[in-house]
Amino acid sequence: MRSTLRELLFEARPGFACGQEDPNGIFQFRMHNVSKSSDLLLSKRRRIPLNSHRRLDEYYVSPGDVLFNATNSPDNTGKSILVPKLDEPAVYSNHFFRLRTNPAQLDSKYLWRYLQWQFRRGAFLGLTRQWVNQATISREDLLGLKLNPPNLDSQRRITAVLDEADAIRAKRRTQLAHLDELPRALFHDMFGALNADAIVSGLAANTKGAIRTGPFGSQLLHDEFVDSGIAVLGLDNVVGNTFGWAKRRFITPEKYAKLRRYTVHPGDVLISIMGTVGRCVVVPDDIETAINTKHICAITLDHEIAHPAFVRAAFLWHPASRRHLAHETKGAIMAGLNMGIIKKMPLPLPPLNDQQKFAERTAAIHDERDRVAHALQADDELFEALQHRAFRGEL
Repeated sequence: MRSTLRELLFEARPGFACGQEDPNGIFQFRMHNVSKSSDLLLSKRRRIPLNSHRRLDEYYVSPGDVLFNATNSPDNTGKSILVPKLDEPAVYSNHFFRLRTNPAQLDSKYLWRYLQWQFRRGAFLGLTRQWVNQATISREDLLGLKLNPPNLDSQRRITAVLDEADAIRAKRRTQLAHLDELPRALFHDMFGALNADAIVSGLAANTKGAIRTGPFGSQLLHDEFVDSGIAVLGLDNVVGNTFGWAKRRFITPEKYAKLRRYTVHPGDVLISIMGTVGRCVVVPDDIETAINTKHICAITLDHEIAHPAFVRAAFLWHPASRRHLAHETKGAIMAGLNMGIIKKMPLPLPPLNDQQKFAERTAAIHDERDRVAHALQADDELFEALQHRAFRGEL
């Protein structure tokens, strides 16, 4: 029998706002304590004065409470977190409703899992009222949500199955986070103590245009992009510090003939010089014919002395290189780099054999990361299927 959430709860109490902060005060749950993946984040704890509300005791959270994020950006409204056992007292802000279930009818963890499932399938989008960059779900609309929970034993069995599947996903995410940090750690272990005695211009190939930006001004207009042809690389190909295809842009072969000098080659190092500056990637070996935009500086290296994977890592992680970037962009109204700054960037220059060892080891790390990422994708798909079956009474 379907029931409204109102019939299954003891309360749905909104929190309270407080604009004050007190480093010695009480922890108040805020929107930033809910991650993009709806995980609970406790590393950042905003504290407010103990006298911030005359009836503060009514807003304490307890283990098993569900905090429903009723006000947030439109794509985040409707997330929820299950309050665990905490190491200190805590209250919650007016962005949340504190949901406390009737334990004779509804297990709180089952409710939390159900609300997560509803959020992921977009069920709350139709309930939100939006303005500017904010959205909200009213208490009445939330309480009117209908669900058909099985008996308590079945609820607990379902949450146990979902917990086990979710734990596997969490382990995969931890593996990915560790693998993401390994290349940086490896670079610092191998090269972090080396002096930056070289500069980028000394590592470039001895060819005209070895260090170049893309076409400027009327050389390439936005309305000259077409649906297929010669690829044009921009900021979205480098923003993640790993080469990737996002929105594809092309020019005609005829236009490319005029811009051939801006061609990027396998092994080129690309650096973003406008917008989000200082992002760095290596062009993959299987790159199709392509040029880069004016937002990117491309470097064709002398491969007898410099390995692209090492140069990219030095750009991103060597202290002298990072200081150079920070100094050159400090105080600018809009952060930006130019070829002069790039050419003068200091880098260490260890023996090529050491650079190659670094490249081989990081390639192995990236291969393992890809394997784990594919496994996580499969785990996510399984978890979604389990949720679907669970809350449709099929598990």
